[in-house]
Parts: sequence; C-alpha cells; structure tokens
Amino acid sequence: MTIEIKTKIVGYEVVGEDSEDTVIKAEQPEQPTAEIIQMHEKLERPELLLGSTYKIKTPQSEHALYITINDVILNQGTEHESRRPYEIFINSKNMDHFQWIVALTRIISAVFRKGGDVTFLVDELRSVFDPRGGYFKKGGKYKPSLVAEIGDAIECHMKMIGIIEDKELDECQRKMLAEKRKEYELIQGAGGTEQDDTETGDFPPNSQLCKKCNTRAVISMDGCMTCLNCGDSKCG
Repeated sequence: MTIEIKTKIVGYEVVGEDSEDTVIKAEQPEQPTAEIIQMHEKLERPELLLGSTYKIKTPQSEHALYITINDVILNQGTEHESRRPYEIFINSKNMDHFQWIVALTRIISAVFRKGGDVTFLVDELRSVFDPRGGYFKKGGKYKPSLVAEIGDAIECHMKMIGIIEDKELDECQRKMLAEKRKEYELIQGAGGTEQDDTETGDFPPNSQLCKKCNTRAVISMDGCMTCLNCGDSKCG
C-alpha cells in the first residue's frame, strides 16, 4: 500500500519487523453499525407472524373463548433479537360479548404496537371485577371476571416470550409446603368438610381463598395462615 508523505524528511532509520511502535497501520474504514429496531407504531407488519392460541372456558358460558396473540421478531439473527407481541384476536361462538371484545382487541393491539413496557396491561385487566360476581376455575383458582382471565392469558404469553419473568417457587419452598400440607392433612384426617372439586382442586377441602394468588389454598397451622399454592404466609 502506497503512503503519501507530505512533510519534509529530516531523518530515517531501519525498522525491524518486530518493532511494534513504528509500524504504520493503515486507517481502517469505519464499520457500519447495525441499527437496533425498537417496537413502534410505524413498524410495518411482516407477512408472517408467530403466534400462540389460548383457550378460556368459563362456567358462565357454554362456549369457550380462544385468544390468539401474534408476535413480531425484532433484529432477527443478531444479539439484539427479541420477540414482542404485535396483535391479539379473541374469538368465540358466544355473541353476547362481541361488541366489547372487538373493542378490547383493537385497543390491546394498538398498545402492543406502540412499544415500550406493555406488561402493565396484565395488572389493568386482572383488576377488573364483574359486578355479578366471579367464578372458580378447576384447581381452586378464583377469577373475578372474564376480562381478568384474558389478562391471565396475556401474562402467560408474556412469560413464554420472556417479557415477564416467571417467578416460581424454588425446590426448598416446594418441599416446605408439601411437608406442611401433609402434616395438615394428618391432623384433619377425615373430619374435613366436603367441597366441590372445582373450588378446592388439589388442596385440602377446608382451604381458604388466598388474597395474593386468588387460589383456595390457605390453611391455618400453629396459628399461622399459609398458602399452599404461592407460599404467602402471615408469619413471614
């Protein structure tokens, strides 16, 4: 490579091949940096989107709801690759809720495409209560409304794609709750009150509703109220 010298030469010396200080390095052209694409409302919808469908069956209707959430892959093939929800569809044979379901899907989809932190949708939807009363799902999980259960489906999807961290009980907590449950069942014996399996599920029949996880799994032992589902305890 030819290097043009524009100043007067006032001296010179022979440089060895091992001399690192005097080796002239050619200027390297700046490498173009890849633009990191963030989620925003002007992002063009790709032809193909990955999606997942969740089924919701409530005791209040004979027809189930099917919730489909489609995701867009941002910065695919790079270290900044991420999967973000782009749109949501809710379908059912039950036409009683058609009007507000269409409105809900359009609003949620608009929030998804807006970008930023969209996890707040889960808390907003789960805080909606039906004035006619909620219902229990199989396993003792209480749902305050159909809208709240839609929020649960969105939370499940966000956990799957990594937007929300799935905080599960560790092995030590599971072992402690299993031992506590076994001890409780031995004390109660056959004297427990029979309840519907839909309300109690896999937990003791005398369990109370947990205010943290909305599951009928709270028992009282040694003067301490403990949830066998999420581990919440009044005794710390």
